[in-house]
Amino acid sequence: MQRPRHVSTPAKLRAFAKSMRRELTDAEAAMWGLLRDRRFAELKFRRQVPFLNYILDFVCFEQRLVIEIDGSQHAEQPRDQIRDAALRDAGFRVLRYWNNDVLERRSYVLEDILAKLTESDE
Repeated sequence: MQRPRHVSTPAKLRAFAKSMRRELTDAEAAMWGLLRDRRFAELKFRRQVPFLNYILDFVCFEQRLVIEIDGSQHAEQPRDQIRDAALRDAGFRVLRYWNNDVLERRSYVLEDILAKLTESDE
């Protein structure tokens, strides 16, 4: 699969991503504590990254992996399906977890991410 060429991100989207990095939800902050500084499987994750016309909660470009942490407002949202399809078309895998799973079942979330990474490496 050919990787997309770098496209300049609109300044407005970059500014919004920057503000989101300063205002993480409790679940995003908890997840960032688990992923930052290569704490998880020695993978480099970035948070609130503008890509295409979206802001990705967490992304590991090395593994082409996007992790989204969702609240109830995301339940069965057609926009999320369109977004996920666009990211898959760009060569990314998208994993979604509920806020409450991140806050109450962190080990489950990390084990699931690791399992998904292992599945794709086989």
